[in-house]
This record gives sequence, C-alpha cells and structure tokens, in this order.
Amino acid sequence: MGDLLTREQSDASVARFQAEFDRRGYGWWAVEVEATGEFVGFAGLDEVDEYMPFTGVEIGWRLARSAWGQGYATEAALTVLAHGFDTLELPEILAVTTATNLRSQAVMRRIGMTRDPAEDFDDPTEPEGPLRPNVLYRVARSTRI
Repeated sequence: MGDLLTREQSDASVARFQAEFDRRGYGWWAVEVEATGEFVGFAGLDEVDEYMPFTGVEIGWRLARSAWGQGYATEAALTVLAHGFDTLELPEILAVTTATNLRSQAVMRRIGMTRDPAEDFDDPTEPEGPLRPNVLYRVARSTRI
C-alpha cells in the first residue's frame, strides 16, 4: 500500500482528509482502541475513483496488523454505514477489495453487503498479478442489517 510516509506527508494527508470531510460531510475517521486510545487505523467513506468501472460512494478501512481479528473493522464499518445511511441518506454504499483479501470480504458480508461475481473487475491501476483482480460488494439503505 505504498511507502511509509514522512511526518510532513502524514500531516498533509490528515489535512486533506479533514478538508474533504468538511466539504462533503464524509471521509476518513481514526480507529482507536477504546480502552487505551491507541490509534490502530482508519475507516470511512470516499467517492469511487473516476477510473473505476462504476460510480458511487465506497466504504473502506485500513487497520494495523496488530488490530486484525479483533472485531475493530466490523465495528468501525457498522458505524460508518450508519453515518452514510442515517445522516447522509445515501441510497447505496459500495466496497471494493482484491479477490485474495478474504478478511475484508468477510467483514463486508458481516455488515450486510453482497457480491455479484458478474461485477468483479480488474483494477486498471494495477499491473498483472494478485492485486489486479478485484471484487465489488454493495448494500442498499433499504436492505441493510
């Protein structure tokens, strides 16, 4: 997922995330361990990139490996979905991951998303290899859990 950021690059990313959140009413939130306040990643909503073969608003998360398997991604994703549907009144939210990312696909299913294999696609920004085949999940506000 890219090189480690310098402090300046990290600060610039946070500033960009905040500006986008202020402008759109959605973006990326920090994910912290409630008991300790430890920062373990982020989760949120973003516009689908223009080069993708579909449009919409996408949910996503990225957590430190030490936070995997503890339910943080599911808890964060459910909070993000609630914001997207209840506050923003989005009609649908999408999620994308590589075909090999079974952990993220499991989270997508746990939060009520479904996949139609006919919508799977190759990420046009990735070279041939394991990161190119991607899957698309969806959940509509009217059918969410």
